[in-house]
Amino acid sequence: MVVVYVEEPGDLTQQALAFARTLGEPLHAFAAGEAVPIGGVETLYIAEDDVFSAHAPAAIAQALVELVERLSPSAVVAAGSDRGNVVLAHVAAKLDLPFAANCTAATPGDPLFVTRVRWGGSLLEEARLHGAAKLLTVQPHAVAAEEQAAGEPAVERFTPALSEADRLVRVVDRVPAATGGVSLTDAKVVVSAGRGAGSPEGFGIIEELAELLDGAVGCSRAVTMAGWRPHTDQVGQTGTKIAPDLYIACGISGATQHMAGCKGAKAILAVNTDPEAPILASADYAVIGDLHEVVPAISTELRKARGT
Repeated sequence: MVVVYVEEPGDLTQQALAFARTLGEPLHAFAAGEAVPIGGVETLYIAEDDVFSAHAPAAIAQALVELVERLSPSAVVAAGSDRGNVVLAHVAAKLDLPFAANCTAATPGDPLFVTRVRWGGSLLEEARLHGAAKLLTVQPHAVAAEEQAAGEPAVERFTPALSEADRLVRVVDRVPAATGGVSLTDAKVVVSAGRGAGSPEGFGIIEELAELLDGAVGCSRAVTMAGWRPHTDQVGQTGTKIAPDLYIACGISGATQHMAGCKGAKAILAVNTDPEAPILASADYAVIGDLHEVVPAISTELRKARGT
């Protein structure tokens, strides 16, 4: 059997389940705290404890370790999100097992043959994963999410034996993003800018274009480090990984870490003054020019087409 750690309903969960199904074994799911609406699995195991009212990675990992020791699954799969990677890293340390993060494909067998993203998305590594239980996470947006499968799984609740150390680290507060509208993760269109914006005020034209396209505003790491935009707007390996229908990157050179965050985009339009910018190698369309001229021109043409 294969056990899938389910954080919450959504595309990343469905991607992890779709990946797990390629392993060709019965699927079971694990959640901490509350029941998660999920179909297509035989049993949903729910760990119960007050600590699970908030995210507590060590406690979740301990509950998952107890389940692994009880069920002896051939593999444990999670989404390659920040939480999924942290929880499975804890599990690997507790069980003294290897862990393969950000996998894009797997061939069943023992050892398990996996392909995974390395070095911020700049290369794919083929590796053999050993261990009594193969621990792996799925690279976000590398596997197509399947529709929610029909059917209610059997539900089994259990109370794990947690130590004080397991309870030590947990989320105690959440600060919502200051920006309104469409989020980066859900947006069908994302308009981003880098240092080429020139200043915080330079994002005015970026926000205008994003609003016309019903999209979200993103930025590069250099922008957040300069204090021009909040970290919640950052697209990249250490920011948000996005998968819009269209990604418009303005004044962004295209460092490996940034491209790791937008690999899921269906199409990329790059606006850059440098015809040799690395991002052009990944772009489907490119405009060589100053974003301060190009972006307002795009907005003007959109308004003309709409008669506004």
